Amino acid sequence: MAFSASSLAALSSLSLHHLSTKPSLSLTPFRTLPRLTCSLSSSSSSIEFNISFAPHKPKPKAESEPAEPNPVSESDVIPEGQLFIPWIVRGDDGKLKLQAHPPPSLLNAMAIAETKKTTKKKAAENGTTVPKHSKAARRFYNDNFKESGTRLSKVLAAAGVASRRNSEVLIFEGKVTVNGSVCNTPQTRVDPAKDVIYVNGNRLPKKQSPKVYLALNKPKGYICSSGEKESKSVISLFDDYLKIWVKRNPGVPKPRLFTVGRLDVATSGLIIVTNDGDFAQRVSHPSSDLSKEYIATIDGIVNKRHLISISEGTTIDGIHCTPDSVELLPRQPDVSRARLRIVVHEGRKHEVRELVKSAGLEIHSLKRVRIGSFRLPSDLGIGKHVELKHADLKALGGKS
Repeated sequence: MAFSASSLAALSSLSLHHLSTKPSLSLTPFRTLPRLTCSLSSSSSSIEFNISFAPHKPKPKAESEPAEPNPVSESDVIPEGQLFIPWIVRGDDGKLKLQAHPPPSLLNAMAIAETKKTTKKKAAENGTTVPKHSKAARRFYNDNFKESGTRLSKVLAAAGVASRRNSEVLIFEGKVTVNGSVCNTPQTRVDPAKDVIYVNGNRLPKKQSPKVYLALNKPKGYICSSGEKESKSVISLFDDYLKIWVKRNPGVPKPRLFTVGRLDVATSGLIIVTNDGDFAQRVSHPSSDLSKEYIATIDGIVNKRHLISISEGTTIDGIHCTPDSVELLPRQPDVSRARLRIVVHEGRKHEVRELVKSAGLEIHSLKRVRIGSFRLPSDLGIGKHVELKHADLKALGGKS
């Protein structure tokens, strides 16, 4: 049996004294297995190593046989039926030694592995998935392998052809061609700058209209609908704006505007108008959890019991809705009616009106003044709009 000189020098530091003095190896007399002996002779010295296998499990002693004294401590006692496996580790002095417990590095690695298993198990119980790849790997895949382009229905809607739903109808009816072939799949990925797209025989412009974000002070009596047949639609308030926009951007299709969420016909105040569908989805989705503040002008006298009743909430479409806050505002010299400030975050249809109605009050007028952290500018006239800046979009929670 051949050993290198360095291995023999390291093993020579493990004297038989370590093995003979280890308490855990001298619990009870065991039947030992044959011992293997290897030796190395050199001109200077002769080194001999004894290698022993783990002992067999001891046989139980008879009840009449007296118990032998056990010199080891309770902490070093090996559980019955468990073999003792000594750990050979290198100490701080660089020498190898035997110890009864595994090294801290191994225990740390085992703890980390157990933590990862627990994290994956909790993620599976919560219905979430742990990413299999790092952010850098996913970014590399998206840049180099992920299918490029935009869905055909989304491209048509962004170009102002129709809403996304009506664009899908046009595609299903076979009225849209891509590179000379009829396309019946709205999910088809296209690039308007490279692909030739026709809708009802008219070619779609290569350039796409830029994103537009506007805040409107909606007047009472206007409907939040993008339908062209509605004479008093909120979108009709932007006719002059679109005419000026086309003159400033020749050759670029005008943006197809729509509202983010809705206000009923009798409610005035802040509403966001854009042509960015992804932005509208982020802001209007319940997961955004954006609060909305309303000022309700009330007919009649408001008492403390009315405020308590509103704060307790009401049931709308089978779901109990409660406001975030209710406050009776101070009287104004030019306003004879009482005013309530009501903040909600669920945004259900006619939620504020139902809350006030359940308290036995009647609303004279209702106005929305805030969405998220963006408040309706006090100097913005009724029916007027203002373009939103980056800080405004961040306040709405739609842009980071």
